[in-house]
Amino acid sequence: MFAVQLPESCCPLPGREAESERLTEALDALPRGQGTVVEIAGDPGLGKSRLLTLLARLAEDRGVQLARASGTRWPTTPYQLFEEALGDRPEAWPFPTHRSPGAPVLRAIRRQFADWVAAKGPCALLLDDVQLLDEESLALVVHLVRTPVPGPFVLAVAHRPRQTPAVLRDALDSGVRAGAVTRLRPEPLDRAAVAALLGHWHPDTGATACPAAPSPGAPRRDDPAEHADALHQASAGNPRGARILLAAGWQPDAWPDQIGPDRDGLLREGAALITELDALTPDAALAAAGAAVLGDRFSPEEIAEVSGLGTPRTLHALDELGRADLVRPLGRGGRFAFRSRVLGHVAHEHADPSFRLLAHRRALDLLTARDACAAARARQAEHLVGTDSPTAVPVLAEGAAEVVGEAPATAARWLGLALQYLPGSDLVQPARATLGIAHCTALTAAGRPDEAHGLAHRLLAAAPHLPPDLRLRAHAACADVERQLGRYDEAEAVARAALDPLPRPLPPGGVELAFQYGLVHLLRGGYGQVRDLVREALRSTGGADEATGRRIRFLAGCGDAHLGLVPSALADAADCSRLVDALPDAVAAGSPELLTLLGCAELCVERFADARRHLHRGLAVTVGGARRFVVPRHQLWLSVLDQWTGRLSRAEHWAREAERYARARGSEKLAGLAAITRAGALMWSRGRRDAAEAVALAEHGACAVETRAGRRDGLVTGMLAQVRLLNGDAPGCRRTLLEGGGGEQLPLFLPPLRPWLLAMLAVASLYCRDTGGARRFAMDAELAADLLGLPAQRAYAHRARGVLHASDGAHDLALPLFKTSADAFREAGMPVQHAWTLVTGARSAAETIGPAAALEWLGAAAAVSRGCGALRVRDEAVRVQKELASLGAVTGSPDGREVMMLLTEREREIARLAAAGKRSREIAMELFLSTRTVDAHLSRIYRKLDISSRAALASCFLQAGPNHF
Repeated sequence: MFAVQLPESCCPLPGREAESERLTEALDALPRGQGTVVEIAGDPGLGKSRLLTLLARLAEDRGVQLARASGTRWPTTPYQLFEEALGDRPEAWPFPTHRSPGAPVLRAIRRQFADWVAAKGPCALLLDDVQLLDEESLALVVHLVRTPVPGPFVLAVAHRPRQTPAVLRDALDSGVRAGAVTRLRPEPLDRAAVAALLGHWHPDTGATACPAAPSPGAPRRDDPAEHADALHQASAGNPRGARILLAAGWQPDAWPDQIGPDRDGLLREGAALITELDALTPDAALAAAGAAVLGDRFSPEEIAEVSGLGTPRTLHALDELGRADLVRPLGRGGRFAFRSRVLGHVAHEHADPSFRLLAHRRALDLLTARDACAAARARQAEHLVGTDSPTAVPVLAEGAAEVVGEAPATAARWLGLALQYLPGSDLVQPARATLGIAHCTALTAAGRPDEAHGLAHRLLAAAPHLPPDLRLRAHAACADVERQLGRYDEAEAVARAALDPLPRPLPPGGVELAFQYGLVHLLRGGYGQVRDLVREALRSTGGADEATGRRIRFLAGCGDAHLGLVPSALADAADCSRLVDALPDAVAAGSPELLTLLGCAELCVERFADARRHLHRGLAVTVGGARRFVVPRHQLWLSVLDQWTGRLSRAEHWAREAERYARARGSEKLAGLAAITRAGALMWSRGRRDAAEAVALAEHGACAVETRAGRRDGLVTGMLAQVRLLNGDAPGCRRTLLEGGGGEQLPLFLPPLRPWLLAMLAVASLYCRDTGGARRFAMDAELAADLLGLPAQRAYAHRARGVLHASDGAHDLALPLFKTSADAFREAGMPVQHAWTLVTGARSAAETIGPAAALEWLGAAAAVSRGCGALRVRDEAVRVQKELASLGAVTGSPDGREVMMLLTEREREIARLAAAGKRSREIAMELFLSTRTVDAHLSRIYRKLDISSRAALASCFLQAGPNHF
């Protein structure tokens, strides 16, 4: 036993606010003479001792007399816990000569505690780890729980319920039912709490390190939010587990196979767990080490084999491990697991090194005899390289091939070890070249192309001396690395150098090269130059592996979509959709770029539902380690898709995530593209008065994006132009499109986007008083849309032509174009454009078929925009309505329709009361709201109706009529 001293400093307790509040309440009741028993129960590492420390600090701040001690696993004498806690206070401890825990002695001790409280005032006795108490101390704690000390006295006990004797658990349960015990059961922390602790613990944050701070060698992650999420999952929300992971230099990509490279940090921070292991008998300690070698799940038979204990001794050892709550059964099947993965890793590193090697050898033999999967055998073999490399290296290579799709970082680690311990050092040896290519591919798949670059070029240097198939694979791997690094010229050159000498039709190894070559051209906007080569490779996939065949097929379909070859792109997209939907996630994760290509192709040919499904699936299979470089691209395309289909809040979310991800990875250009995409969504979701934020964001993003035009930037360039046009900057919109598109025909933009962009250019030119140019661009938009045959693109062109007719006063010609365009957008599932078209055509409707029709169009537009959060459309509906009213085309309607369509039910209720002259406080009292809430509603009402005072609001009601108000 030992008296626990309060530390000089203590980490904050995020996620424990409720527990902290209840501790405060218990102490605040002491001055009123009310005491209590506080029970803090939970699994190891959840922060029970930290809550006791918090209670001690709160008590000290209030002048409460404090005593504190903790149980221990080592031999003790009767009442030693209490003697340690209270021995320096003789007035509080009777030191009975009769040490038996009989009733008279217990009552005498309780009376002595009462005397202590009477003499000293409020007192608190804090006992930690009471599940470890000796028999006498346990009996006294039970007595104090069942018959609490009268007066301002707090008894706080912290324990592990799984190990606590039943007699104490029963006493505490009875006390809870009687209201005499305040029970705290801290749960695992949530993600937000782990993130808060991570910010406090991490040495790079500049925060004061707590006693449990990680070692300075812990790696800094690119994305703090993602790192915190991964840490929460790995630690299962256990604060101690999270601190141990950080101290070990934990790397998410290597988890759960490895805990981190800093063994000293692991053992230092895991001292409490090591104490539990050291308290075991030799057999139980050996069984624990054997279980740690086996990994997450193990059976008694496997432990007996790996540890060498034999079955009877293993069963006895498991009983002891279970009583100590170090291992727990997994239900039926007779298998067990450590209570946490972190504990398993600590047990592994704490075990004797010579035993570990022997145990891993036995485990590998056991798995081999059972014909276990290659990945399971490789997890044992990686511990044997350097001692039994001839056996370990082939197992590692086989295991890497099995997991590279779903765990590329693990595959890269295994292949790196295999290369390191394979005899020889020259990559011209076919065996080393094969491993080198696989290692390069795994590093690239894990999002580490910088590490793969040097190896790729060593392979390229050795390529002339390799057999033909390995030579082609080396060039393909190098081209892939260069592409991932954004070095498109180098990637194209590497792939072409190997492609040019190949015979036609292409051999199987040339198909992968053709894919890399074609993908580079697709990303650079020059897919038309290589379409014939890709189609030739598609016909040559008979001898290629299945994965390569899928990649070239997806590239062909996406390429045709980008070229605007809609019939073939639709057919290819349908075939690829069926193919990818049948793939298991583990296979899809091996080539997530396929889902990106398919989603882009489907977006280009307006198959929005399929695009959403495949982009979401691509994001799901890549998050958590595999091919992180794909994630922001998926998020950007999802943002575009949600923007087009009226999910504006989701569009903002995806663009914000892509921007955050890109900045964490140091990609300013990608962050700029994401900023422009988010600005496009904000321009629709914010009102006219709030457009400045979207414009500033778009301009900031434009500065980060390279100025060199290219088809890959056409979509984002169009969004930038749209933001400028909606902000009233028609010259800026026109300049953006002409400079980015390479001239009046916009040749550098993708054909599937050209009608939209030409239509926008026509409207911008009209606003710039270039009527001739506007007509020319509108005609070009219609021709481009007719070539594509895509409904939404044709709708853009029709709307632009309608705007031109309306500007000429030919509303009878404009009206059918607006109606056709609005119907096409609605059928395509593009509600924002549908509503915008109705607003744009409202004046033509008023001039041609009457004011009632114009109001109907504006009302429908407001309803649609309300559903998708397009406040900009509703603002424009109000503006157009007022414009028509000022021209005498629309007057106040008797049912107040033009006001009704803009306000929610709650807003109408508040507006009615405000127009009647009631103040905000009066409205709040009548509607049971806060004054602040009423003022916020009024601000939104003013913005929607484009007014600035209550007098103007009353005027709106007079014009609208009384029927609805």
